[in-house]
Amino acid sequence: MALPDTQYDAAVAYGFTVKIDGVQIPSVISVSDLTAEVDKVEYNQQTADGKFVPRQLSGQQKGGEFTVTRGMTQDKAVADWINKVLEGDLKSARKTGEVAVNDYQGSPIRRYSFENCWVKSVKMSQLEAGGANVVTEEFVVCFDAMKAE
Repeated sequence: MALPDTQYDAAVAYGFTVKIDGVQIPSVISVSDLTAEVDKVEYNQQTADGKFVPRQLSGQQKGGEFTVTRGMTQDKAVADWINKVLEGDLKSARKTGEVAVNDYQGSPIRRYSFENCWVKSVKMSQLEAGGANVVTEEFVVCFDAMKAE
């Protein structure tokens, strides 16, 4: 007999996918610093007896960003993407994005969808003579809006 809370097993960190414009990014090692937030609006409300009550409301959604690290391959999608930004062609550099967290069978249990994504920076790992490490590229993706599903 299964324990009653096994349907709520926590997701494992190795089960995820990253897609840009619906295409899965190959050789992804990690996704980090996924940040989205809203402004906080604060004000004081006066009661009938003259006391002030502090209130807080949610404001407008702020843009956010996340970092993707992947093993360097012959795939030039990220290089082409940052080149569009560097050339000032932000209109065609804007894309949709998705980070999905998967269960043990690979089915998504949570999706984070992003609108108007563009690459802010690309960083290559250290190259070292005689080294036996994987060469990686790390890129920071900015977005205007996020939706969690």
